[in-house]
Amino acid sequence: MKAVRVKEEEAENIRQKLLSDGILDKTRKLVKRNGFIEIPVTDSRGGIGLVEQETPEFYIPKKTLESILNIPLHEKELLPSGWQLLGDVIIITLREELETRKNGIAKALLSMYPGCRTVLLDRGISGQMRQPMCEMIAGDNTETIHRENGCLFKLDAMRIMYSQGNLAERNRMSRLGKGEVVVDMFAGIGYFSIPMAVHSKPLKIISIEINPVSAGFLRENIRLNRVEKIIEPVEGDCALVTPRGIADRVIMGYLDAHQYLEHGIRALVPGGILHFHEAVPEAVERRPIERIIDAAEKLGRKVEIISVRKVKKYSPGVWHVVVDAKIC
Repeated sequence: MKAVRVKEEEAENIRQKLLSDGILDKTRKLVKRNGFIEIPVTDSRGGIGLVEQETPEFYIPKKTLESILNIPLHEKELLPSGWQLLGDVIIITLREELETRKNGIAKALLSMYPGCRTVLLDRGISGQMRQPMCEMIAGDNTETIHRENGCLFKLDAMRIMYSQGNLAERNRMSRLGKGEVVVDMFAGIGYFSIPMAVHSKPLKIISIEINPVSAGFLRENIRLNRVEKIIEPVEGDCALVTPRGIADRVIMGYLDAHQYLEHGIRALVPGGILHFHEAVPEAVERRPIERIIDAAEKLGRKVEIISVRKVKKYSPGVWHVVVDAKIC
């Protein structure tokens, strides 16, 4: 097998030329040998420095569902292009036409990810607490520890929803709140509280969660991430347990929480910042802003809108939006 042997400092320029000439062999690795770099080529047009490579090193072909599964072509075309990895759990959505193939697909996925042990078939969400509806199609344990942004999140993927589409927003929030008192309403398992406590080191975070399952994992995640001195978990209804007049920052990360806006605003000291999330149809895109202003006016407070951001598409014609507002 042919390769072009070049000096190390020349390797990248020559590799780019061979690539543009269409003769770079992408199935083999560049090899460093005796102070030179051997760049694999597909024919003898490599020119000066062409050698016969004695011990070529090949890339391991990336496995795909299409390559692993022995199913008809028309079914391969229906296979999903992506899935969610939560710790060692894989969550996949399948079209109805592939239901009879679900066990084979689960086995193929586990062969692609040797570190994973369970595959769940996503069948949507239900209830006010947005609990996942999943079927276990491989494995026997759905509790896992998911690592993200230097933080650990323990959860049960059959019972707790974890949206990776919100990653950018969670990362953004992890840079805010240094030295502040923060109230995280609808805290879940600590989606915002944990990264903020780990990275920004607020003075205190009061994390409120009504779902006992989520609240239990929240307490475990506080211990896992060693932020017991920062986060105070509170299990209960935000309408009843949200403190008043103590917070520099309030997070309202639940998408149907507008009826709790007054509680969030009351928690803020004058000049505090509100982060209000809502699922907003495009036809009423100003609705979350108007709701914040209306709630503040009822309490004799003024609002300064800092920013409005689209986090992700929630459903056709509906966006997950976050409004940052200063409440005076």
